[in-house]
Amino acid sequence: MTKALKKDAKYADLYEVPEHFVAEILGGELYASPRPAYPHAFAASALGVKLGGPFQYGENGPGGWLFLDEPELRLGDDVLVPDLAAWRLERLPAVPTGEYPAVAPDWVCEVLSPSTARIDRTKKLAIYARENVHYAWLVDPLQQTLEVLELEAARWTLLATHEAAARVRAEPFAAVELDLGSLGSAR
Repeated sequence: MTKALKKDAKYADLYEVPEHFVAEILGGELYASPRPAYPHAFAASALGVKLGGPFQYGENGPGGWLFLDEPELRLGDDVLVPDLAAWRLERLPAVPTGEYPAVAPDWVCEVLSPSTARIDRTKKLAIYARENVHYAWLVDPLQQTLEVLELEAARWTLLATHEAAARVRAEPFAAVELDLGSLGSAR
């Protein structure tokens, strides 16, 4: 389980964390997690490929989104690094040229690891809700699950939990069917 390294953390404290860690500031506390293990990294990469084609590039899908892998999000005093994030093009029409996007994403995906699942489900989801991120997906590559959450009246509502090798249509990307089995192995 990842524990806070420092309270009352500031952005400059992120520079003190070794590069092989993912550093975040959540609620004023500095957290550092090891780079993801291969099942985690594979699931995030596979999901980005599966969604990017139809939703970012319009290949056999509607387009209209911009996806980024592990973007640094500065949301108020918090600094978060979701595994994937996406913006509707109406809100973020191009890749940001600055250090970070100026607007919160419309969708985030956290790929759960044993060491980060608690933080992803509590601290990070609370910040995403505060910033009005409309959808969040929690992918657990070890348990082979996908939880789809939607923000309604400033609270997360669980729309669905999918498991194993299910073929699903999940908001906000329900226009294209997703094979969850492909997130767990190279096929």
